[in-house]
Amino acid sequence: MSLAMKQQPVLETERLLLRPFELTDAPMIKLLAGDFAIADTTLLIPHPYEDGVAEGWIATHQQKYERCEAASFAITLKPDEDLIGTIHLVLNPRFKRAELGYWIGKKYWNSGYCTEAGRAVVEFGFQQLSLNKIFATHISRNPASGRVLKKLGMAKEGSFKEHVRKWDQFEDLEAYGILKSTWMGE
Repeated sequence: MSLAMKQQPVLETERLLLRPFELTDAPMIKLLAGDFAIADTTLLIPHPYEDGVAEGWIATHQQKYERCEAASFAITLKPDEDLIGTIHLVLNPRFKRAELGYWIGKKYWNSGYCTEAGRAVVEFGFQQLSLNKIFATHISRNPASGRVLKKLGMAKEGSFKEHVRKWDQFEDLEAYGILKSTWMGE
């Protein structure tokens, strides 16, 4: 991973285009992330999703990418680039690892989009950013997220009991990870 990254790439899969966010994406982010079902199964999405939150979030992306802190991608459908969610890597250059996070708008669930986007982002992390490990956690009561991580080849590494607090309730987290050597089949 270089000390400074300039231009975040666009990643392409069979059905998706993963690109940097633009301010014009804010209304769709608010619409999709504003669904209680999305906020309920993610740690950092507020509910209700207030005006200006999406714009503020998008405004941080380029600087975080340039400082090797994160790579956030808009998940869009080909060919019209309809925004359906987000996927990102929170980078830790010192340890050559990153945490994977994502959400998909509810009407796009159960279509394999998250797994497809995840494969592209994991490949990007290992091939372009030279990461050694990518890991992720999910709230235990969201097993669909765990199925995505398993489809990405990640192995369950453990559970964290009452590790986070969401809606004034302590939640258990499930932790998964994959090493570059495993991904590359070495």
